[in-house]
Amino acid sequence: MAEIVINNLRKEFGDFTAVQSSSFKIEDGEFFMLLGPSGCGKTTTLRMIAGLELPTSGEIYIDGEEVGQKPASERDIAFVFQMFALYPHMNVRKNISYPLISQGMSRADVKAKVAEVARILGIEGILDRPVGGLSGGDRQRVALGRAIVRNPKAFMMDEPLGALDAEFREHMAEELRALHDRMGATTVYVTHDQLEAMQMGDKIVVMNHGVIEQFGTPQDIYDKPATMFVANFIGSPPMNFLHFHGGVHAGGTSVQLQDVTVEVPELRVPFEGDMVLGVRPEHIRFDDAAAYRGRVLAAEYLGTTQIVTLETPNGEIKARIAADQPARVGETVGMSFTPHTLTLFDNQSGHALKSDLNEGVLAHV
Repeated sequence: MAEIVINNLRKEFGDFTAVQSSSFKIEDGEFFMLLGPSGCGKTTTLRMIAGLELPTSGEIYIDGEEVGQKPASERDIAFVFQMFALYPHMNVRKNISYPLISQGMSRADVKAKVAEVARILGIEGILDRPVGGLSGGDRQRVALGRAIVRNPKAFMMDEPLGALDAEFREHMAEELRALHDRMGATTVYVTHDQLEAMQMGDKIVVMNHGVIEQFGTPQDIYDKPATMFVANFIGSPPMNFLHFHGGVHAGGTSVQLQDVTVEVPELRVPFEGDMVLGVRPEHIRFDDAAAYRGRVLAAEYLGTTQIVTLETPNGEIKARIAADQPARVGETVGMSFTPHTLTLFDNQSGHALKSDLNEGVLAHV
């Protein structure tokens, strides 16, 4: 397997820039997620790493070798597509064995490798079946088998679970992560599904309009969003934004919301202007004694929890509270926040203000 290093990668299609000067490092054996909305540049980035697109500028290193201008056939990677891309006239065994036969491997070695891959994927019983009659999950296993049978340096996966229904996607995501852990493979995986990225990824790059918004572990990206885009894109419901105008000096640990003092993480640099206080729904507590208050607009019951929508002087927000906690439409409730769970943003740039909470994370942006 291999370490992958991306330096100032850029891709232009005429006047349109799909990827803007991206840089990041994928460790050997890491499950690495490229996450973002449609059109953000994640698939173009993956295709450049794989050699299916050549970069306009920048460098791509795989296992220490610069391969930016080399074709896919010279990069020793395997690609798994969303729509499986199987050969319909071949059965499962022939689909999996085709890359080995193309390389001139002996019949005995091919048979042994196919048997090993079939055992890993649990598809020994369907090796002689045509692929056309298989379920979506089995076809995806066959596509994975064809990729891993060569034992390449790295795997590229472009939304490989996108064609499956929601329930089976979750099951296959667990299987795919378990397969990765058994093989110790370097895997680069594209998805627009934040839950999929958080569930499977060791590291995540969040992209938007061809730009890397944040790079880090799932926990860092959730707890310490570097931008308002990341805070809004990650989480269901996403982070709440309370808009206000104010100022904080270097070392400041509080802000004023409608004359109510709210404790925040200690800021490293001073700031004055239009600011946004970010708070996750699960970090809002109803507290009768709290000075900051909001009016309940709606309550959505979800079994063990409920999502309560509130109107506040600084904008509408959502709180995730226990299902048995009273929340009556029309009543006014007090709300309290835990300082270390909050993030302050510059409303104009959308970037988080540097604090004790996020200083190390912002270095990745």
